[in-house]
Amino acid sequence: MKPNMAKTSQDFSSKRHFHWTKKVGTDDYDHHHHVHDQAPTFKPPANTTEEEKNVNTNTKPFHQASMQTPKKKLPAVAVARLRTVLSTFGKHRSNLPLGLGPRVTGTLFGSKRGHVHFAFQKDPNSPPAFLVELATPISGLVREMASGLVRIALECDKEKEDEKKAVRLLEEPMWRTYCNGKKCGFATRRECGAKEWKVLKAVEPISMGAGVLPGTGDEAEANADGEIMYMRAKFERIVGSRDSEAFYMMNPDSNGTPELSVYLLRV
Repeated sequence: MKPNMAKTSQDFSSKRHFHWTKKVGTDDYDHHHHVHDQAPTFKPPANTTEEEKNVNTNTKPFHQASMQTPKKKLPAVAVARLRTVLSTFGKHRSNLPLGLGPRVTGTLFGSKRGHVHFAFQKDPNSPPAFLVELATPISGLVREMASGLVRIALECDKEKEDEKKAVRLLEEPMWRTYCNGKKCGFATRRECGAKEWKVLKAVEPISMGAGVLPGTGDEAEANADGEIMYMRAKFERIVGSRDSEAFYMMNPDSNGTPELSVYLLRV
C-alpha cells in the first residue's frame, strides 16, 4: 500500500511539473490554437521572511505613485506653456504698426484750390491709421499723375540716442515732402476730424477710382471751387524696418507698375 501512495504522489508531482513546463514552453502554440488553460499562480516559498513580504507588498503602490505623478503635473505644464505662447503673441502683436496689414486702402482728397490730404485705412470703414496734409495743391498732384508715374517721399529726422522715444513711424508729426525728387514743402500729421471723416464715409463704397464730390455747407457758398477731388485705390504695404515703409498703389491696368508710390523714411 505504501509503494502505491508513493507512486501516486510522484506521478502527481511529475504531472504538475509537466503542466508548468508545457505552459511556459508552448505559450505561443496555445495562443494560436485558442487554448484557454488557467495560468499557474506563483506562491512565494514557505521560508520567505515577513520583512521580504512587506517589501514585495509595498513595491506596487510605490510604482503606482511614481506613474501618477506626471499626470498631476501635466496640466500645470500645459497651462504654463499656453501662457508663454499668449504673452509672446501679445508682444509681437503690440509691435505691429497700428494694426495695418499688407493691404490697405489709400485715399487722396482735397478741394480744388486746397492742399492734398492723404489717408491710409486698414479697412474702407475703419478710421485712418495715417492721415497727413501735404503742402502740395491737389491740382498740381493731379497734373503730375497725368504725366506719368508719381513718387512721393516723406522724410523725418531720427531722434538722438539720449532723446529717443518709442514713436512709431506712422505717428511722426512732421515730414519733409518730395514729389518725383523735387522738394514740395512739408507734410503735417492730422487727426481725423468731422470734415475728413465725412469725405472718407462718402467714398467708402468705392474700392478704386477717382472723381469729384460736391461741396456742402459754408465751403460751397464761400468758394465756387468747393468741390472735393478724390482718388481711392488699394495699396500694397511693405515694411523695410521700424524706420522705413513703402505703399504701392495696386492698379490692374498698369501692367504691374504702380502709378503712385508713397515712401515713409526716418533718416
